[in-house]
Amino acid sequence: MPARPCSPIGGRLLPSSIKILVQAVAVAVVLLLGGPASAQSGSGRVSDIEVQGTQRIDPGTVRSYMLIQPGDLFDPERLDRSLKALFGTGLFADVTIRRRGDALLVTVVENPIINRIAFEGNQRIDDEELTREVELRPRVVFTRTRVQQDVQRIVEIYRRSGRYGVAVEPKVIQQEQNRVDLVFEIDEGEQTPVQTISFIGNKRFSDSTLRGVIQTKEYAFYRFLSSSDTYDPDRLSFDRELLRRFYLESGYADFRVLSAVAELTPNREAFVVTFTVEEGQPYDFGKISFDIGLPRITDQDLAGLAVTETGDRYDSTKVDDTVDAISDKLGNQGYAFVDIRPRVDRHPETQTVDITYQIGEASKVFVERIDIVGNVRTLDRVIRREMNLVEGDAFNVSNMRRSERRIRNLGFFKSVKVSNSEGSAPDRTNILVEVEEQPTGEISFGIGYSSVDAVIGDVGIRERNLLGRGQDLRFGVSGSASSTEYDISFTEPYFLGRDVSAGFDLFRVEREYDESSYSEVRTGGSLRAGYELAPDLRQTVNYTLKNTEIKDVEADASRFVTEQEGETLVSQFGQTLTYDKRDSRVDPRDGYIAQFTSEIAGAGGDERFLRLKTKGAYYVPFDTVWGLAFLGQAGYIVGLSQDVSIAERFFIGGNSFRGFEKAGIGPRDVDSDDALGGNQYYVGSVELTFPTGLPEDLGMRAYVFSDVGSLWNVDATGPEVRDVNSIRASLGIGVEFVTAFGRIRVDAAEPVLKEDFDKTELFRFSFGTRF
Repeated sequence: MPARPCSPIGGRLLPSSIKILVQAVAVAVVLLLGGPASAQSGSGRVSDIEVQGTQRIDPGTVRSYMLIQPGDLFDPERLDRSLKALFGTGLFADVTIRRRGDALLVTVVENPIINRIAFEGNQRIDDEELTREVELRPRVVFTRTRVQQDVQRIVEIYRRSGRYGVAVEPKVIQQEQNRVDLVFEIDEGEQTPVQTISFIGNKRFSDSTLRGVIQTKEYAFYRFLSSSDTYDPDRLSFDRELLRRFYLESGYADFRVLSAVAELTPNREAFVVTFTVEEGQPYDFGKISFDIGLPRITDQDLAGLAVTETGDRYDSTKVDDTVDAISDKLGNQGYAFVDIRPRVDRHPETQTVDITYQIGEASKVFVERIDIVGNVRTLDRVIRREMNLVEGDAFNVSNMRRSERRIRNLGFFKSVKVSNSEGSAPDRTNILVEVEEQPTGEISFGIGYSSVDAVIGDVGIRERNLLGRGQDLRFGVSGSASSTEYDISFTEPYFLGRDVSAGFDLFRVEREYDESSYSEVRTGGSLRAGYELAPDLRQTVNYTLKNTEIKDVEADASRFVTEQEGETLVSQFGQTLTYDKRDSRVDPRDGYIAQFTSEIAGAGGDERFLRLKTKGAYYVPFDTVWGLAFLGQAGYIVGLSQDVSIAERFFIGGNSFRGFEKAGIGPRDVDSDDALGGNQYYVGSVELTFPTGLPEDLGMRAYVFSDVGSLWNVDATGPEVRDVNSIRASLGIGVEFVTAFGRIRVDAAEPVLKEDFDKTELFRFSFGTRF
């Protein structure tokens, strides 16, 4: 910053309104009292208008703002209005008008141009955010009024973050050519916490209960990562609404928040917040009825949708849920803009509330246009093909919501909102799809810890929306001290423009199975195609050709492993049927999924077998954080006129059964301590998610879980083979949170039911990042 004279805004300068008044009086004095022409009582006409003092502004521009021109009579009123008009442009810091003979002399002092804007002293809010908030910009005309407005904007930003002691002083540094540097000197002050929250008028619920309802919290040292204990007037307004909802859900239909006042303590270092409420009395639901204005819709058609029942405690959310259910049902029948208004009739004498659902007249609606906004990289057709509605279709609410879920499940967008509005005619509607894109390229890292393998890891590079076309390309490498895996996969979700996904996979896996005393190399590829059989029901078919080599069998390995050394070729056809009703594929919280897979080998190659697998999950949310998940899977493989090779059997443990390492349970040769795999297995899990008590903006969730399962039935038999179908079980706890490096998940599990030949694992964690 150059060392130039620096002056605060304001100082001895008069406000612009007073200045205009003074200048107007001066003009009148000059014209009426001062000068030879004024002795003629203002007679004569203006012969010329001379402009002085302009630098950037053309003199003609100054004349164009004046309401008096050459040839006009000298009129004090018009001169006064001209003076005000010139000041009103904001281009001038000072303007004087005086008469010289028959000419008018207009002298102006131009407002300077802003050379640059700087902020000093701001630590909590960066320059970029402050720059977005202020209206002044470089190369804009400088005016004191606009500076003071920007000062107030900066103060409001800090106050919203709880810093009511902020002070902002604008300074001006003069530069050459009538330019200035504008510096906002900011003293951020300390955050102003909420010291006490109290309630007046509450009888049914205690202060502590109501404090748990609102978002504003009392100051506590452990809330250092949250701003909920600092005063925010916008949050306080939302707290009023939260209190109203809470009481209405509890049956208090007459509840009101009379006032919500925040006062500074005498030392001005904290706020005391006081809510004054009027609870009223609790109500029960009385008579529930319908007033229907639609043809062929009767009370019986809608009665089953009402969750409000006579005699139940009044709950406003049940009224809203009923309105939503009726809207959905009528929307599925093509009534997009039906007006449903619940009429609430209170009866204080009986403490009941009668609800009448008034359903106005409406006509069936058809889709006129589908607009997509917010997609910068993703092609329109990638989004449009996920829509269950097209132009000309009869409008259907369920199809619109299903379309929103399908678009969200693409995983390309941070947010997705599908809504409809009135079209060009009463029977037309326009659908608006609003999306916000997110990075679809991924670099993923995985790390696990095993008491046997120590640290294992993997790295994957994936682009899930290649060139904005929705194509999925992935290259992955994983390795540890005992394995290396390479794989490439590509998927075209709409092959040849049809709703059929097609793709291929190429892989090479080299692994040392220390748990079975051999090494294995798998090299091959597969072709696959998938298509939708019904809404949420999808089938995938595939063909796999792979070569498996069992090698480097240790000298003391089990004889059941030694006899399988060599190469085999597998030619396998398979299919997977998936029914998916989850709310999200990435982070499911509600709904369920069921999947069935069948594979058969024998059309060429060396292996002959039939393999069946099934798995499913069911999610039950309790609120935005609490939730319960039930997961299960099972498998069965049988050789067709031959034994199943060790490379095709099931191995359970690690991620599939927490608390046990990979291949940690199941049939085992106890003499060599080699895992042999099994032909049948099942694993079930239950997981309870709960909040950690830390601020929600950390995105952290904790959970407790239990895994139960077993693996048995191996073709190899002998006294050294332990093959039992006993139940194994583990209990564990974990935590998951989001960081700048991606989502991190840590599991710790302890087996509670196991066999003495099983292998356990202490904990496992993984993380990923996006670019």
